[in-house]
Amino acid sequence: MECVFCKIAKKEIPSKVVLETERIVVIEDISPQSPTHLLLIPRDHYPTLLECDDRELLADFFTVAMEVARKVNADERGFRLVVNTDEEGGQTVFHLHMHLMAGRPLSGRMG
Repeated sequence: MECVFCKIAKKEIPSKVVLETERIVVIEDISPQSPTHLLLIPRDHYPTLLECDDRELLADFFTVAMEVARKVNADERGFRLVVNTDEEGGQTVFHLHMHLMAGRPLSGRMG
């Protein structure tokens, strides 16, 4: 059984796509925690960051994050990138993904 992010990456579940590359799809979060809250989702399934040994994909995450930050003008005032890993790290969907949040001053408190 595929996870929800696998289905989103395959376009089996509709989502608001902001940007796509060969390896990553960027969507709007359905429960945003900031005015701009995007999810960067790899098309390949890795349950957590710790299971991803694909260094090119990990580098692509940051390249795509910079590209999408510029596209949505988050580069002008700043943004936050977050990768939650496992339950205690706050991960709720067990498919590696990165949050890009911007659009208001974000708390310095991380937990």
